[in-house]
Amino acid sequence: MSEPDDPLRSLLKEAAATGRSRARSAPPSYITARGQRVRRHRILVLAVGACLVLSGTGAAVATLLPDSTGTTVPATTPSAPLPSPLLSPPRTSPSATGTPSPDRSTSGTPTTPGRTASETLATPTRSASTPP
Repeated sequence: MSEPDDPLRSLLKEAAATGRSRARSAPPSYITARGQRVRRHRILVLAVGACLVLSGTGAAVATLLPDSTGTTVPATTPSAPLPSPLLSPPRTSPSATGTPSPDRSTSGTPTTPGRTASETLATPTRSASTPP
């Protein structure tokens, strides 16, 4: 049997009475908002789950079905590799008439009259499409 003079018991009873007097229910707007959050979360989880199931099923079907197309061959086969584009314009040397004519020398470096090969390489060239 418990003793009526127990100090812990009297403190707990006093705390319970204080809690009962201060307790109140939550406002309806708070309860409604919480319910909507739970509902949205549940719908999101269901949508993600459905997407995962559909994508997994599609991957399994794609893996298990035999490949009916077989090996595809290109429509045309390349006959020979294309020549590489010219990196520099054809070399010319002045002729007796003063007009340049093609120079077929094997020096490997194009030169301009009055300039050395190193000066010609250092000078940037402009194409016809690039304005000065």
